[in-house]
Amino acid sequence: MSSTRIDVDTLRRLPKAVLHDHLDGGLRPATVVELAAAVGHTLPTTDPDELAAWYFDAANSGDLVRYIATFEHTLAVMQNREGLLRTAEEYVLDLAADGVVYGEVRYAPELNTNGGLALAEVVETVQEGLAAGMAKAAAAGTPVQVRTLLCGMRMFDRVAEAADLAVAFRDAGVVGFDIAGAEDGFPPADHLAAFEHLRRESVPFTIHAGEAHGLPSIHQALQVCGAQRIGHGVRITEDIVDGKLGRLAGWVRDRRIALEMCPTSNLQTGAATSIAEHPITALKDLGFRVTLNTDNRLVSGTTMTREMSLLVEEAGWTVEDLRTVTVNALKSAFIPYDERKALIEDVVLPGYASAL
Repeated sequence: MSSTRIDVDTLRRLPKAVLHDHLDGGLRPATVVELAAAVGHTLPTTDPDELAAWYFDAANSGDLVRYIATFEHTLAVMQNREGLLRTAEEYVLDLAADGVVYGEVRYAPELNTNGGLALAEVVETVQEGLAAGMAKAAAAGTPVQVRTLLCGMRMFDRVAEAADLAVAFRDAGVVGFDIAGAEDGFPPADHLAAFEHLRRESVPFTIHAGEAHGLPSIHQALQVCGAQRIGHGVRITEDIVDGKLGRLAGWVRDRRIALEMCPTSNLQTGAATSIAEHPITALKDLGFRVTLNTDNRLVSGTTMTREMSLLVEEAGWTVEDLRTVTVNALKSAFIPYDERKALIEDVVLPGYASAL
């Protein structure tokens, strides 16, 4: 099937997998408005459509720090049990409606404790909400599996606590770990002890790197900290000249280290200049294990269907390309091999075969 024949309805039906998506960046605008009213938080606007537009416009600054600052309002409504339960459940239902069959949602529990919840209570509540969403999605005939990555905020001092939580909840829906927040000035190696602890406990982790900061952050994440995946990683292209891979780029490609790429988000933060020229296409063609992700669906005004549509329309992607990145994501998911294999063979490949 050529790229010109892939309509949005077909794209929406295709089975999808998302590895890089933040819980606090994907709330429904109407939910933010309702929960903000309940807790007395003032928003830029109380009209859901206007709020969605405000988020998208505010995030289009080309600056990662300002992009992150837009989370003030979503986090404000995620400080109690009601807010966490609702946003987690709706998160799952929104993925299911978008054709996602497997998702890994990430968030930093330390950012949800202002209302008095303990870190463990935050995790337990989110898991409860995710379970409710999965049950409803399955009952509606759109099953989706959602697992959790816990984040530590790299510019604060609670990363070790977040790592401990990931270890404690690894048999209760938490499948991995990440550090998030502003990259520049906060190298991953600052939290080496936490990553060493995770490795000793056999908990896999990804690290945000190669977005606002370049090759040194990717090198540290992989060669010093031991990350199994890289969040974003768009600047790995700085180690590729005329199609020739440098040592770091070769390491990433040859060892099948997944790059969690988020095209729309990367345009907003200035890590890429256009969808047509986004590194995901060149890296895919060079054989890297690239994956396609949304990052923050509210903040970026996007969905997996929209990300796919943009690549089809502006970068010439085909259904085969979309299948490749979907299989890539599942191959690098942090769930057990037999579960990954079953999703690929029983869900993804048949779903794409029907579209070809």
